[in-house]
Amino acid sequence: MLSNDQWATIHRLVSWLDRQNGRSQQEIGLRLLKLSEENGEVAQAWIGYTGQNPRKGTTHTLDQVAEELVDVIVTAAVALTSITDKPDTFLDAKLAKIADRVNV
Repeated sequence: MLSNDQWATIHRLVSWLDRQNGRSQQEIGLRLLKLSEENGEVAQAWIGYTGQNPRKGTTHTLDQVAEELVDVIVTAAVALTSITDKPDTFLDAKLAKIADRVNV
């Protein structure tokens, strides 16, 4: 799913976070919680794109929704890389399992 260059960038981001904040159990927990924050931003962008809140109207573009989804992907990849030395192996195996379930 992610290219080798993308995984290299994720590893650099994790190394940077480790240097800044360490990699304690608390820090890993915060990296996991960051996913909830990013998911909320996706929801907010989608609501803004659809104009669901009549008080605010249309506040986001579809490109902004896509950018928020990418933030979720990056945040998940950072969290995954923070708990395993083989994030690509886990991602590939899980993606294959999901694809097999739906016969893709």
